[in-house]
Amino acid sequence: MPPVWPTIEQSIAAHGAAALVTLADVRGSSPRERGARMVVRPDGSFTGTIGGGTLEWMALAEAQALLARPQAGSVRRLKKSLGPDLGQCCGGRVTVLIERFGAEDRDAVAALAAAESAGLLVTVTAGEGERLMRRQAAAGDRIPERSGAYLRLPDGRLVERFGAASTPLYLFGAGHVGRSLVLALAPLPFAVIWVDPRPGAIPEQVPSNVTCFTDNDPIRFIDRAPAGAFIAVMTHSHALDLDIVIAALKANRFPYVGLIGSSTKRARFVAAMNKMGIAAEAIGRLVCPIGVTEIRDKAPAAIAAATAAQLLIRRDALAREQNAPRDLSRPDDAAHA
Repeated sequence: MPPVWPTIEQSIAAHGAAALVTLADVRGSSPRERGARMVVRPDGSFTGTIGGGTLEWMALAEAQALLARPQAGSVRRLKKSLGPDLGQCCGGRVTVLIERFGAEDRDAVAALAAAESAGLLVTVTAGEGERLMRRQAAAGDRIPERSGAYLRLPDGRLVERFGAASTPLYLFGAGHVGRSLVLALAPLPFAVIWVDPRPGAIPEQVPSNVTCFTDNDPIRFIDRAPAGAFIAVMTHSHALDLDIVIAALKANRFPYVGLIGSSTKRARFVAAMNKMGIAAEAIGRLVCPIGVTEIRDKAPAAIAAATAAQLLIRRDALAREQNAPRDLSRPDDAAHA
């Protein structure tokens, strides 16, 4: 969804108020994860989703009621069993938190909006009544480094993260599939660095998450790409593809190195890398053919969809590894400045 606090700030300026709807707790199966959010305006329009269906419809109605009757308090909590209460098949239990923000909150919301616009925003919230006290996290708060979007600490405070932590994706090649992939990734949590040495190959209009470079030395982008970046190679030249792939695999800091092409192309690249003495472990990390194998359509848009799905799968797997459960009751696990 769009940035939360700038959206709330804009709604207050235009409509006088906004409601933030958060999926605050999930037990069992649910259509969305803890920390999923919506921003609801007084006219009923909204951005974001907590999963759709009856749960979201109910939350929208409750948010509009809260916006229409500010004297009823600024916070509402709804605890629902998705099956018995709402008739949804998920079977889990959820807690939905609805907060109202109005003109009186303008300054506080503006500060949070500026912080989120500048990058990933972490907040700390205290309070259980009709008013929650939320502020930007400070160095002394001793917040777990990998706490997800929404976490209640043992001392009762809430830690929330706002803004997408986008994964850098270095995309080499602006052919048919490259162009389709850029469009497929436009609404997804990737910051795309798009490189093609051919003048005019990259279109003038690109999505907002894309930065473009026309450069005669694409390899230098591998050299400066940060650890953890994803690499997708689909240039107009097999020789250039091979050079980029070798540089990316030898760097040994990228969790995904994907190459467009058939199994035959992979075999030829593997043979060439073996002759060059590239380590078998490095060669084994090459993803080729690219994209989830269940999608067999060779149309550029279909290949792009298959690749986007594969990138999301890899991104989610890395997130699960980084967010492995830890005992937050232990000081060493629960507190990191």
